[in-house]
This record gives sequence, structure tokens and C-alpha cells, in this order.
Amino acid sequence: MSVEGSLSLAESWTLRRYGLLLLALTCLIAVAFSAFPFGGWRYVIAVGIGGFAGFALYHASFGFTAAWRRIVTERRGSGLRAQMVLLVLACAFSYPLIAYGPPFGDELGLRSGAFVFPFGLVAAFGAFVFGAGMQLGGGCGSGTLFTVGGGSTRMVVTLAAFVGGSLIGTAHLPSLRGLPSFEAVSLVREFGPGIAFILLLGFAAIVFLGTRAVEQRVHGELEQARKTGSILSGPWAPVIGALALVVVSIATILTLGRPWGITSGFALWGAKIATGTGLDLSAWPYWKGQMGRVERSVFADATSIMNFGIVLGAMAASVLAAKFRPVLRIGWKGLATAIVGGLLMGYGARLAYGCNIGAYLGGIVSGSLHGWWWAFFAFIGSSIMAKVKIRYAL
Repeated sequence: MSVEGSLSLAESWTLRRYGLLLLALTCLIAVAFSAFPFGGWRYVIAVGIGGFAGFALYHASFGFTAAWRRIVTERRGSGLRAQMVLLVLACAFSYPLIAYGPPFGDELGLRSGAFVFPFGLVAAFGAFVFGAGMQLGGGCGSGTLFTVGGGSTRMVVTLAAFVGGSLIGTAHLPSLRGLPSFEAVSLVREFGPGIAFILLLGFAAIVFLGTRAVEQRVHGELEQARKTGSILSGPWAPVIGALALVVVSIATILTLGRPWGITSGFALWGAKIATGTGLDLSAWPYWKGQMGRVERSVFADATSIMNFGIVLGAMAASVLAAKFRPVLRIGWKGLATAIVGGLLMGYGARLAYGCNIGAYLGGIVSGSLHGWWWAFFAFIGSSIMAKVKIRYAL
């Protein structure tokens, strides 16, 4: 090939990258513009927060699935330690916000709410199923969105199944609500933000130091952390990703008045698709009082617009990293695991108050005991499925 031809190919790829980046940014602006009539500047900011989350998740490869799998199958704990950094720093801000409200909140219109829910048999089962599904599907709630934005066609299948599983979960959840459960407990309300934070810090320290000890005993040394490259084109070290998600978590609380969530948007998408095909959801107990939400524009839903932002932010990040190259070919095994994993995640998330973001992160930054219970049962399901995948080469 001639030098002129090589330059032409390089220039063509550069133009394509600029075009894809422009497309991602244009779509992000379009989502913000479409959301503005329903939520004003709060929704515009929420779209931006989602875009930043997708950008950070992609460059830091910050996923909960791989971190949980690696500590079980490889005895590598860097990902789990990064999660502890995320929780400690996020709660250092969120607990005082929940207890006392944001400084100058009245003047600036800032709000601070919390997810505090009961936890029982249904939620435990849902968390377990979700944990198993995220290992089979290859991603969690946030992981599915940012990998879709990064160009993974397999994860598009997982996302579609996730949406379907979420809708199925809404059909079954009302009939299961009578099963035994513990009352909702807020550690912030029970003990105050200071004691609640000390309890969190103690648990995080046990996990942080414990995973270090295990990794050093098995491997003789700790794995070298990935170094941060360019801020725009990545990669980012996991701790930088954790810091970015702290910003996302707190900004979401201040902007929308509640913690960051993802999967309620998937259930809504499933309901809209089902209604569009002629299925009457007004008789479903879960949707009976929410048909107005189903009938309104998807841009009226704060969770959905943040999800769109995550996908588009990740797309922009992957283009800047020159890694946006979708592969359309999916083997039958990959297709099957994507479908089953997505269905399990969607179903489990509806039964257990959400995913790793809404239930785990959202619950813990709210000071709710249900966040810790969710993590416990989801980790068990994740660990079992991680070993099953290795055993049967799934």
C-alpha cells in the first residue's frame, strides 16, 4: 500500500471518529433539550451527570461484575478496594446531607433524599438472582449501559433481555410482597451520621485490608494498578473512576433529591414497549397507579434520561479512545448467556429495589441497612455463578 493510501486511510478514520464524537454529543444535547420541558434545568443537569458517569465508567472500566468475580476466582481485590473507596467518600458527603440537608439548599433549590427500604425473602432472592445474572450476562446495571455505549453488540442483547426481565418482575412482585421481611432501618436516623459513617468505615477497612492480605498471600504481591493516561482518551486508574462516581452519586442526590438509580428506567422501557404492542398493563397491580408515567414521554423520566446520558457519554469516551468498533458477530453461547443473564438481572432488580447502583450504592449512601443485605446476597449469587461459568466454560 502506498504512503498516500495509508494517509488516506488514517485521515478517513480520523474523520469517522470526529463524526461519531459529534453524533454522541449531538444526541446528548438532544436528550437534554427533550427533557427540559418536563424537569427544567434539573433534568438538563441530570443528563450531563449521566454523560459524565458513562465517560468515567468507560475510561476507568469501573464495573462491579469483574471486581466481584476476580476476588472469588483469582483472589485479586483491586476492584473491590476501589468500591470501598467509592462508598467511603460518597458516604462522607451523603450522610451529613441526609441528616442535615445541603448547605444553602433553600436558596439554591438543592434537595437530599434517601433510599431506605425493608428487606426480606423477596429482596434476598432478587439480589441473589441479580448477582448470578450479572456474571452470566457479563455486566451489571451500569456496566451494561456503558459497554453498550462503548460499542458492544453482545451487551445490546443483554440490555434488551434486562428490559424484558424487568417487565416480568413487575408482573410477579405485587403477589410476593406479603412474604416476611425486616422493617426498613436507616443507620443515619438510628445512630446519627457520625456513628453511621464510623460503622461504614470499619466495614470498608475490613474489606480493604482483608483483600490485600488475601491477594498478597496467594500471589506474593499486589497487582499493579492501571495508571491514568489522558483524561480525554483514557485509560483511568480505578481509583480515579471511584472519585468520578462519588461526584456522580452526590450530584444526583443534590439535583434529583434522591440517590442514583438505573433499573427502574428499564422497567419503564419494558412497559412502554409492551403497551405499544397492545398489552394492557392497567390491570397489573404494579402499574395500576403508574399508567400516567407509562403514557408520558420517556424524557419525562429522570432515570431514563440519565441512562441515555450514560450510553452516550461512554460512546464519546470510546470514540476518543479509538476503541469504538462494534462487532456484529455473536456466537450461540455468547447469545444464550447474554439473554439468560439479562433476564435474571432484570427480574432480580425488580424484586430487590434495583441493581448495584440503585440498591447497593444507593442503599449504602442512604445509610439504609437494605443496601448491605443486598450486597451480601448478590455477592453469594455472583460467586456461585462465577464458578459455574469457569466449570462449564460459559
